[in-house]
Amino acid sequence: MLDTLRQYISGFVSLTSEEFALLADTLVIRNFDKKELLINAGEVENYLNFIVKGLARKYFYKGKTEVITQIAREGELVNSSASFLSGTPSPYIVETLEPSTFLSITRQQLEKLYEHSPRIERLGRIAITHLFLQREEWEHECLRLDTRERFLHFVQNNADLMRRVPQKFLASYLNMKPETFSRLKHLRPRTAALEKKFD
Repeated sequence: MLDTLRQYISGFVSLTSEEFALLADTLVIRNFDKKELLINAGEVENYLNFIVKGLARKYFYKGKTEVITQIAREGELVNSSASFLSGTPSPYIVETLEPSTFLSITRQQLEKLYEHSPRIERLGRIAITHLFLQREEWEHECLRLDTRERFLHFVQNNADLMRRVPQKFLASYLNMKPETFSRLKHLRPRTAALEKKFD
């Protein structure tokens, strides 16, 4: 469990064994069944969650329609970021898609770690920045690519999610109607060749 976290951290900063142990001792292991809420809309986000096992989605309601803005898997972070950072109520819901295990830390605990270690503070800053950059990159793709290209690009890079996530959720995340997603599925065997046309 901690090996997965250590590998994730090494992509950002190099912590000493003592710093990693300090961080590890602060983390809480949280287990959820499928379709359990980590946070509901209107609640304040208390945790930053690293996914050890499972899947989660982040979404909000536009009228009666669910709009999914993130699908996170093993080795990734998920939470309602703005709520976590500001202490204001979350407009988002975070829900598991599979039985899941998270390593979680509260903002208060994170702030204490920042005081003890400049490298852990740098890790937190870089990791949270990375989350926002991922979000901006995805928003840019949604604007730059047409529906067909967006589908093909997603399949090219997320074959495991195509198997693990319900089609209606993938359609929402890709900002298309479920019937459009279903119609495009026949392109999957030829994805690699077609992807080159717009890379």
